[in-house]
Amino acid sequence: MTDPFVGTWILNVEKSEFDANHRPQAATVVVELDAEGAYLQKAEGINEKGEPCAERPERFLADGQPHPLPDFPGLRCVMKKPDANTMTGEVTREDGSVVGGVTTEVSADGKSKTVTNFGYDSQLRQFKMRTVWERQ
Repeated sequence: MTDPFVGTWILNVEKSEFDANHRPQAATVVVELDAEGAYLQKAEGINEKGEPCAERPERFLADGQPHPLPDFPGLRCVMKKPDANTMTGEVTREDGSVVGGVTTEVSADGKSKTVTNFGYDSQLRQFKMRTVWERQ
């Protein structure tokens, strides 16, 4: 059985709801699994100004256990899969306070996914977004 989260996903800008400070013109996310069962995610796109951009590649395990975030001392992330087509994540400080979260839901037919996330960006601005992605 193929993992529904794995694949290449293209942002559907028209169906997405962006934060005022984060309004991309285009984006592509590639999700793979490594030999240890961890998800590897790479994202790139075109920002609001028409400039190419890329996010730092991410590696995460959806095992329900806290894992430190590289390059973010004192933060840890817990990813879970409550069902086959849903993945949730929460980023907390060492004191347990929440700094961000994400819910990814892949459609029953596997052709699209919706990602709802909130947190703080690299400029420490709060954001909340709902993005829709189409499988390629």
